[in-house]
Parts: sequence; C-alpha cells; structure tokens
Amino acid sequence: MDEKTRLYIYAFLSRVFTEELDRKAIADLAGNDALLETIGEETKAWFAKESIDNLEDLLNIDYNSLFRINNHPIESAVMDSKNEILVGLQNPVMQFYFNHGYDLNLEGSKVYVPDHAGIEFGFMQSMISTGDKTAQAEFLHKHLLQWIVPFLVAIKPMAQTPLYRDLCDFTIEFLLSDYSALIEEAGEVDA
Repeated sequence: MDEKTRLYIYAFLSRVFTEELDRKAIADLAGNDALLETIGEETKAWFAKESIDNLEDLLNIDYNSLFRINNHPIESAVMDSKNEILVGLQNPVMQFYFNHGYDLNLEGSKVYVPDHAGIEFGFMQSMISTGDKTAQAEFLHKHLLQWIVPFLVAIKPMAQTPLYRDLCDFTIEFLLSDYSALIEEAGEVDA
C-alpha cells in the first residue's frame, strides 16, 4: 500500500474515533463509494438506502453508546486492570510521542488524553510523514495492536449500525496488514 493511502486511512480512523460524524462528514462518506466498499459491503448498502438525516441520528447514537457511555477507546483504560486513565509522562504513550518529537496539544483537541484511539491514529498519520518505518512498527507493536484489536473485538457485538460493525473489522485488518508490511520493510522491532 502506498504512503498516501496509508496516510489517508490513518487520518480517517483518527477522525471517526475522535468524535461523532457530523452531517458534512456523513455526506462526504456517503459520496465515497470506494471508501464505503473498503469499509464493508453492509456499510455501503446501508448508506445507499438511508437518508443523511437518518444516518446522522443513528450514527451519533451508536458512536456515543460505543465510545463515550459504555466504553472508552483509551489505551490506559483498556490495559490498566484498575481502568485508570494515565496522563502526562507517566503515560507510556506520551513518552513515546516525546521520544519521537510529536508535539501533542490536547487543549486544541476534542479528547483530553494522550492515549485515545483518535490521537494514536493521528500519531501514526504524523509518523508516515516522517518516513520512520521502524518507529511506526514499534508504535503499532507496543501500543495500538496491544489494545485496539481486543477493544474492537469486544465492542463489535454492541454496535447497532453497519458502519461501526464493519469499522471494527476494517480497522483490525488494516492495522495487522500495515504492521506486517512495516515489519517486512523495517525488520523486527524490540519488544
């Protein structure tokens, strides 16, 4: 997969995990048959038959149920047995960002924790721009793949809309494929 496509997918994942899709984002997605088909056939068919108003209502309810009320797509909350959210440099993700020169401004963000899925996908997007494939593979290995895969497997049955059900599978498949390709190019990463 070329770098531009990878960059686009990580940007898309960052956006869809950060907040509900607004009317414009839903309309843009509805007009992108190639992306809908890539996410999943059920999603493509669902978008074709539903009105933008209905999509907006159903997707916003599903997003909030999946990612705000019942679950939190935050690494430290998923990985910590006490379900605690770590902030500052005590958070290993924050240390990884710092070590790789990633300037994270949470004040300008819709989320306020450094290890939220939307921020981690945004970090991967940024790392693609640097071309450091070893760091990308290391981040996937040490962070995203450790928690987002089991998180998505667990929430998929709770999803009420085809988009979020298919998005779980799409995200897992994309991340595993991307990691495999990075390992081929960059070599194994330190555990």
